[in-house]
Amino acid sequence: MSTHHPCRLLLVLSPLVFAACQERGAVDRGEGAVPSAERIALLQRLEMEDSFNAILAIAPDAGEQLRAVDSSSPRGSLHGVPVLVKDNIHVAGMPTTAGSLALRENIAAGDAPIIANLRRAGAVIIGKTNLSEWANFRSTSSTSGWSSVGGLTTNPHDPSRSACGSSSGSAAAVGSGLVDVAIGTETDGSVTCPAAMCGIVGLKPTVGLLSGAGIVPISASQDTAGPMTRNVRLAAHTLGAMVGAKAADYEEALDLDKLRGVRLGVLRPLSGEYGDSVSATFSVALRTLEGAGAKLVEISEIPDLKRLGRLEWALLLREFKRDLNAYLATMPSGVKTRTLADLIAFNRAHAGEVMPHFGQEIFEQSEATEGGEDPALPGIVAEAKRLAGPEGIDRMLADHDCVALIAPTTGRAFPIRLEGGDKFEGACTTLPAVSGYPHLTVPMGLADGLPVGLSFIGPAFSEASLLALGFAYEQAREE
Repeated sequence: MSTHHPCRLLLVLSPLVFAACQERGAVDRGEGAVPSAERIALLQRLEMEDSFNAILAIAPDAGEQLRAVDSSSPRGSLHGVPVLVKDNIHVAGMPTTAGSLALRENIAAGDAPIIANLRRAGAVIIGKTNLSEWANFRSTSSTSGWSSVGGLTTNPHDPSRSACGSSSGSAAAVGSGLVDVAIGTETDGSVTCPAAMCGIVGLKPTVGLLSGAGIVPISASQDTAGPMTRNVRLAAHTLGAMVGAKAADYEEALDLDKLRGVRLGVLRPLSGEYGDSVSATFSVALRTLEGAGAKLVEISEIPDLKRLGRLEWALLLREFKRDLNAYLATMPSGVKTRTLADLIAFNRAHAGEVMPHFGQEIFEQSEATEGGEDPALPGIVAEAKRLAGPEGIDRMLADHDCVALIAPTTGRAFPIRLEGGDKFEGACTTLPAVSGYPHLTVPMGLADGLPVGLSFIGPAFSEASLLALGFAYEQAREE
C-alpha cells in the first residue's frame, strides 16, 4: 500500500539551508527544544524519514526560523521547539487546504491567532501535517488519514493500521518521533482518537478557550484546536502558549501527588467495549491510579448516547453548511469554490482525483439542510449541550463526588480500509465533544502491541486539573 501521493505539497529544501544551519552553535533552550546539532538535520529528517506520510508541507521559511533560534533571546516556554500544524489551520504564506484539492489556492495572508501565539512563545512553525480530508466530514464511509492533497497517513506503530482522524498527520508525526509537538483540531474525537492510537498525549480544550479564527470550520458549537505532544508537560506548555498572554500557568498546576485522595469516576459502559486486550490494559491503568492514591468510583449509568448522537448529527449538518459558507466567502480570489454547493460540484467534476475511494454523502446531506437559517437549530444546540454537559458530565461528577471521569479513549488502531471506510469501534469522545468540555488522553500502554489511551474528562475550563491528573498518572506509569 502506497503511503505517498503525487499531489503532496512537501517542499524540497536546498542544501544551502542545511549549510546555513551549520553555522550556528549548539544550544538547548529547554524541553522540546532542538539543539543546534539536531536542527542541522531536522528538515532533512522531516523530508527523508516521514515514512508514515504525516507531513504535507514544510514551511518555506523553516530554515530561516531555525537559524534564528540561537541568535535570539528566549521568548517563552516553547523557545526553539519545532511545531507542526494540521492543514486546516492558517499559517501565513502557506496553503490551508483541509486536505482538499479545491483549496490549493487558499494561501493564508496571516497566521491564525493560535499560531501567532505559538510564535510569540518561541515556537518554530516548521510545516503542515496531513489530515483526513475536510476533517472527516465529507463521507459516511471515509478513510481516516486520507486526503486528495496528501494521500494516506498511516499509524507509526503499524503502517497497516489507521492513525485515526482527522488529526492523523499531527498524531503520526509526534508518535513517530519526528517532532515532540503538533497542533490538531477536534469536533468529536479528532485530537483524542489519533493521539490515543498513535501513543501520544492529546488535549481537546474547552470550546472557546482558544480562538477559532483562521481554522476551516465544521461546527462553532464543537470545534477547537488542541495540542498533541510527547508528554503531558509539553501539552501544558503548548496549551498555555496557544491561549496567549492571559493563559493560566498550566505547568505550575502539574503535581506528582495530584491523584492522592482524588475521586475519579470510571465510566463502565464505555470501558469494556474494545476487547479483552484493551480491558486488560485499562485494568492495569486503574491499579496504577489506585497505587498513586486515587479513589475509583464505578459509574454504571450515563446519558442516552444514541439520542445525543442524533442531536449532534443534526447540529453538525446545519452548522457545517452555515460556518463553511461563511469561511469560504472570505477566502482569497484564487479559491473558486465559494460555497458548499460549489465544493460538491467541484468534487463531482474531479471525482477521479477527489473521490476514488469514498463519496461526499455528508456534504450532500448538509447542503440539503437550511443551515443556519433553520429555526430548529438553536433548540437542537441547547438540548444537545444540556444533555452532554449539565445533565451529563456535570451531573455524573456531582452525583458521585468526583473531579473527573475516566475511560479508555478508544480501541486499538483498526486496519486501514480504503474501500468501505473505517471500521471504527467507538470512543468516549461524544460527551466532552458535544458539551464543549475538556478531554485529555494520556498513553496507558499497549494492547496486543498497539498503543491505547486513558481519557480524563472534566467540567468546563478544568484543563489545569486534567493536565495535573494526567501528569501524575503519566509519572506513576513510568516509575
